[in-house]
Amino acid sequence: MNIFIINSGSSSIKYQLFRMPSSSPVCSGLVDRIGLENSVITHKTFINGEEKVLKLAWEIPDHEAGLKKVNELLTDSGIGVITDTAAIQAVGHRVVHGGETFTNTTVITPEVKEKLKLTFQLAPLHNPAGYRGIEVAEKIFPAARQVAVFDTAFHQTMPPEAYRFAIPNSYYTDHNIRAYGFHGTSHKYVSHQAQLYLNKGGLKLISIHLGNGCSITAVNDGRSMDTSMGFGPLSGLIMGSRSGDIDPTVIFYLVSQLGYDIEQVSNLLNKRSGMIGLTGFSDMRDIRRKIAEGDGQAKLAYDMYAYRIKKYIGAYAAALNGLDAVIFTAGVGENDPIIRELVCRDMGYLGLELDADKNNSRSDGIKEISKPGSRVKILVIPTNEELEIANQCYNLLK
Repeated sequence: MNIFIINSGSSSIKYQLFRMPSSSPVCSGLVDRIGLENSVITHKTFINGEEKVLKLAWEIPDHEAGLKKVNELLTDSGIGVITDTAAIQAVGHRVVHGGETFTNTTVITPEVKEKLKLTFQLAPLHNPAGYRGIEVAEKIFPAARQVAVFDTAFHQTMPPEAYRFAIPNSYYTDHNIRAYGFHGTSHKYVSHQAQLYLNKGGLKLISIHLGNGCSITAVNDGRSMDTSMGFGPLSGLIMGSRSGDIDPTVIFYLVSQLGYDIEQVSNLLNKRSGMIGLTGFSDMRDIRRKIAEGDGQAKLAYDMYAYRIKKYIGAYAAALNGLDAVIFTAGVGENDPIIRELVCRDMGYLGLELDADKNNSRSDGIKEISKPGSRVKILVIPTNEELEIANQCYNLLK
């Protein structure tokens, strides 16, 4: 089954084509800077074990133009991997927020699309872009079944004591204000990979997704029990430009004493805080360079970043009543041994013992970086959200 995966952002489209049940993509790519100057398409094909990369500068005014150009590349006589759009049997879409309506992977129908519009208010920056991708894909791939995979769906197994806020009940019953969680597709994928790797069921896992956005999830026997992101993606861990957890009184002070309006508060906490607020950089490679140069503020930011993760590990070990493994994933989690070392340092009471040599070694697949005698396994597992979306689509439609 040819399944084309689309991840639509406000000015970008990430895509991959899988011939399921194979887990290796036939092609992948990124349409970047849609509607802006200097639009770029990076298109990769994987044929007979050989990777070919094509980079094109192209004027791409909107998502429809971008997907049409991608379709031209998919069907090109020289580098194409399909003959025409009829070869695509399903298109899988990453949708960030499903609210309480969408708790599972769902075939998209006109009725589903109407319900999707009701989620725009829950994720105004992400869901409209995802919806736009669905409408464009319906035009480009009219023979394919369109399927929505929701980032929030994995967290629908959380118990009420984890997802409810301590505010009057009417805000939940009338306005659906609760914790939903995000990065669910990634957390589900890596926790399942950990289960396969450890060859054991009923595992108590803590999955730590560290990219520009960061979240941590407690997983019991494959089910999300608690997660750090809440009603929106701002809470929890310190991130590239987001503050993570902050005393709400700070917001009151910004408004009442410093004269901020709500848009300025949102901009501050979402775009000017986190690592970029502490150091001037959101990329961990830049911050590591500053630490190497003796920058004390950069070192403090790193320590704060790791300390916040450690606090959540302790809390989630308590919530799970035990712990079998900790998973590091996503760009920072997979590639930053210093962060992993700082997080796991002085965690012997919880059974985490890091092997320094293993932590600093390179590996393309799953890497176990705990000492042989460590009571809790420490794993680095590369995430693959597009493959997880393809698997969910395939299992729904086969």
